[in-house]
Amino acid sequence: MKKFLIRLGINAVAVYAAVVILNPHIQVQNDSWVAFVGLGLIIGLVNALIRPVLKLLTCPLIILTLGLFTLLINTLMFWLAGEMGSWFGIGYQVDGFLYAFLGALIVSVISVVLSGVFKEDLKEKRSR
Repeated sequence: MKKFLIRLGINAVAVYAAVVILNPHIQVQNDSWVAFVGLGLIIGLVNALIRPVLKLLTCPLIILTLGLFTLLINTLMFWLAGEMGSWFGIGYQVDGFLYAFLGALIVSVISVVLSGVFKEDLKEKRSR
């Protein structure tokens, strides 16, 4: 449960940072902290459920582009999370592909940095 909450917090902080950095180009429906936690949950679910299927289906393109096609998949997941959040009144609208790409890039970089910071807490510590 602790690992899930840390991941949720990392996603929420990453989405908040992307929205703040790209402020005029990403419009948020609800800017409360609960909305960002909800968006963090949606991004986590999208990345856990839909992203692996897309990566499997586009594996030849990922290999052909030496992994750069993964950036396009991340952009699509960022946009999709905003659209899904709109269904619940907590989503965001992105002005175009460029800003969805930059938002996905910001979320990815911040997630990697914060995952490194919380590395010890995210390790699986199950003792039986």
